Amino acid sequence: MIRRVTAPGLFPPPTYSHASVVEAGTKLAFLAGAVPLDEKGDVVGPGDPVRQAERVIANLREQLAAVGSDLAHVVVTEVYVVSDEPSVLSAVWDVVEASGLSGGPHSSTLLGVSCLGYTGQLVEITATAMVPERTGGDR
Repeated sequence: MIRRVTAPGLFPPPTYSHASVVEAGTKLAFLAGAVPLDEKGDVVGPGDPVRQAERVIANLREQLAAVGSDLAHVVVTEVYVVSDEPSVLSAVWDVVEASGLSGGPHSSTLLGVSCLGYTGQLVEITATAMVPERTGGDR
């Protein structure tokens, strides 16, 4: 179970929580940064941070599924955007919100950076997620 916390003495965040608490003994997955690459390794949406954010979310879903989790179980993210314009960061955050990722709401940091790892890459999201216990005969 994930407990989302908003600190009463702080300004209430609009679409994220100040902290997420996961009980000890819960299985966690620490994911590498999801990037806007397609199956061939090509950057999707060159020059378009919104299109890249959409692909990053799709790739993040794949990473989560591979470890038996999903967007609803994400505890924390770091969202990196190559830009120093708040409007560009906001447009990428709109994609994050629309994905349901912030539905927890999870804890997150949104950062404007000068460069990411792949040529033409504008967006990357790292995540930590809870891996829910399977019930019944599943292993």
